[in-house]
Amino acid sequence: MPVAADKEFGEHIRNLRQERGLTQESLAERSTLSVDAVRGVERATFSPTLGTIRKIATGLNVSLKTLFTSLQRKRRDIVQEICDYLDKKTRREIGLAWRVIRAIFKEPDRPAGAD
Repeated sequence: MPVAADKEFGEHIRNLRQERGLTQESLAERSTLSVDAVRGVERATFSPTLGTIRKIATGLNVSLKTLFTSLQRKRRDIVQEICDYLDKKTRREIGLAWRVIRAIFKEPDRPAGAD
């Protein structure tokens, strides 16, 4: 019988997956896991190892820190998710994203990190 923490974690994974518009099948593929493993985690019928959790985080495109922080806070931290996403990009891509963000808020273009 699943314990409350397992159910809470499974619901958290399901919510993150659905927010990203992913099916269980697509998350499984992105995580290099079986669909049964993803289903089991979400339904709290399978207790994942840290390695499995790391793969799920990769499939959701978040760090382990963000995954557990958002679970603990019971809410998404979109800023941290953006940082996780940008962490995997090149310096050039990050610079482009910074210019777009500045343009959205109509702020003068400055190099990223310049304060």
